[in-house]
Amino acid sequence: MRILVINNDGAGFADYREVATGITVSELFAQQVSVARPENYLIRVNRLPAARDQVLLGGDRISITPRKIEGANAA
Repeated sequence: MRILVINNDGAGFADYREVATGITVSELFAQQVSVARPENYLIRVNRLPAARDQVLLGGDRISITPRKIEGANAA
C-alpha cells in the first residue's frame, strides 16, 4: 500500500512509500530512523498523535519530528 512519509529530522524530506499491508507505526519508524529511539520523536498519523501499535492504512500521512533539534540551546 502507499503512504506519505514526512521526515522532519535533519534536512527532512517527504515522499510516498510502498509498505506492506498491516505495518504498524513502530515498524515503519524502525525502517525510517533505524538508529534513533522512538521516544525522542513526535510521531503523527494524519496530523494526530499515534500509538506505536497503530496499523497504517493506505493513503495515511505519517510525520516524524524530533523532540529536540540538534544544536538548540536548552531553555
